[in-house]
Amino acid sequence: MLKVVLIDDEPIIVEGLSRSVDWSKFQCRVVGTANDGLNGKKLIEDVSPDLVFLDICMPEIDGLSMIAAVKSQYPDLQVCVLTGYRDFDYAQTAIRLGVCRFLLKPSNMDEIEEAIHAMTEKITDRRKNIGADESKGSTDENKSVDESHECEAEEHEELLSSASSFIVKNALEYIGENFEKKLKLSDVAEKTYVSQWHLSKLLNKHTGRNFSEILNSVRIEKAKEMLTDPSKRIGEISDEVGFLDVAHFSKVFKRQIGMSANSYRNEILGISIQKEE
Repeated sequence: MLKVVLIDDEPIIVEGLSRSVDWSKFQCRVVGTANDGLNGKKLIEDVSPDLVFLDICMPEIDGLSMIAAVKSQYPDLQVCVLTGYRDFDYAQTAIRLGVCRFLLKPSNMDEIEEAIHAMTEKITDRRKNIGADESKGSTDENKSVDESHECEAEEHEELLSSASSFIVKNALEYIGENFEKKLKLSDVAEKTYVSQWHLSKLLNKHTGRNFSEILNSVRIEKAKEMLTDPSKRIGEISDEVGFLDVAHFSKVFKRQIGMSANSYRNEILGISIQKEE
């Protein structure tokens, strides 16, 4: 039996989907429900479902970010969005991130059952392909099958890349907007709905740098801008861009720029000020 999770902040919707649909007809069973995004994400991690019905317009959640997080970590999970949010661009983005169906509330039973059928069919086809790979005979006999699998793998990789890129983009934006705070990887992971480990892997893959390197780079770039103001002391700048102490700031600045902050101010910008202690 395929496992199903239902996530919606309207209990009546969750109850209706759970009781009204003949899940057994599709070889499915509902294994859990949630009424908010964060608990829904945790539920997905705990029960590893095959299908998810998800409302993307719940309080305190960015629906697209959650979809990206879910598809990035669980690319084979089939997701159906069921929402009252009527925005074509939003729907297009959700589908690009790997959503199987985007249904508008109120949806009738035919639409819901069609979505279930489409999702279960995708799962069945994928499992058949895996079985065919394991049992196939000669290369010639299976050339068409191989080509079909190759196309499917490329589509799968494209969806995974879209979801991962979406997460990295959001993570970099959040770092850029909050670099002056005592920012930790866990803070950014929480905002992008993925684990610290997964976010760290994505940042490395897409940028070639780890979280600390990215954060320090953003801070140093901002510091370079602030160094154009001769009235600001380097200690002040260090504090304002988020470093805990000026010694660490100075070390990171010199490593990234190749000279001290004071030398940068004097030599690169041509601002002559008294050397600070």
